Amino acid sequence: MSRTQISLIAAAASVFALLFGVRQSQALFITPLNSATGLGIAAISLAFACAQLMWGITQPVAGAIADKYGSGRVIALGGILVTVGTVLTPYAGSTWMLVFLVGIVAAGGAGMAGLGVLMSAVGRSVPPEKRGLASGIVNAGGSFGQFAVVPVAQFLTGVIGWIGALTALGFMALAVAPIAWVLRGRPQATAPAQGAQAERSVRDAVRNASADPSFVYLTAGFFVCGFHVAFIATHLPGVVAHCGLPPEVGAWSLSLIGLFNIAGSFAAGSAIGRWRMKSVLSLLYASRAVAVLTFLAAPKTTATFMIFSVVIGFTYLATVPPTVGLVGKLHGMRFLATLFGIVMLSHQVGGFLGAWLGGMLFERTGSYDLVWIIDIVLAVGAALIHLPIKEVPKVRPALAT
Repeated sequence: MSRTQISLIAAAASVFALLFGVRQSQALFITPLNSATGLGIAAISLAFACAQLMWGITQPVAGAIADKYGSGRVIALGGILVTVGTVLTPYAGSTWMLVFLVGIVAAGGAGMAGLGVLMSAVGRSVPPEKRGLASGIVNAGGSFGQFAVVPVAQFLTGVIGWIGALTALGFMALAVAPIAWVLRGRPQATAPAQGAQAERSVRDAVRNASADPSFVYLTAGFFVCGFHVAFIATHLPGVVAHCGLPPEVGAWSLSLIGLFNIAGSFAAGSAIGRWRMKSVLSLLYASRAVAVLTFLAAPKTTATFMIFSVVIGFTYLATVPPTVGLVGKLHGMRFLATLFGIVMLSHQVGGFLGAWLGGMLFERTGSYDLVWIIDIVLAVGAALIHLPIKEVPKVRPALAT
């Protein structure tokens, strides 16, 4: 790859590392936020669930803007919004203020610099045979951000308190703005995939993708990924506390998930160059079901959480490279940011339910077991729904002039 391509990949990975690390660290502040505000776990879970949903809603819109005008300004504005929402979060005195700051401002900003925009900026600049590796590197950036930022957030909380730590995390997101300059290029029309005609507009791309059963199956499967990731990211520290273990176990669990997902992302990015992407996805979702079932049956010790984090981390975001790859293979690269944004919206609808149900069902039942069981059933369904996908470029209908 050329220096320009390497710079783009490094910039996209850095943006994702910063913002994903900040977002994943927010779960550490649920307990002190509840103690300070008295809003209750269910109300705070609603704000975090809205954040999952808003992150998804923003991405198709941000992707369409980036597809037309370029990615740099969109990403820079996203970093600024994450800073504003995160820094002001400790001062939210009501559920709706918390929903606004966490669930709209910060999450909307993160969505503007989300995977759809980042993967599109990178994917258009590298040859098709390198896209799997490039997407794996960008995805691994987010995993490294989680691994690096979560322990820092826990350390800062012990040194300067949770408000100071959350403020520091917010200002960390500002570093996204200068990095976005590297990704400022405006997209150019690209040649369509073999056997397919290029769309002339975002509307054509969305209409053709929506009529494609393989795209629909892929989108439905990514819903399950969102449920799984959001539930763990939001409530794993709460699961640790419910088991009577110290909060450091929750922080290190999230950190280990991020660390081992680096390996998972690289492995998935490499695998899709040799195997069918739908097969990789089915294997990843089936592995999640087995991992969660084993965790649910095991005694809840520190060692159990560490082992679970290592295993689940390997699959955590490893679904992203094959999902991005399938969207590009089926419908081309020209409107990848928009189409993957739609897939991410499904992911975040699942994320909303995972984050919200985790808190709501815990308050009603006093346990997280029911949510874990739902997660297992959904993971099995996701493993099966990818099997009918046909990995061939779709022939677009002739467009009227």
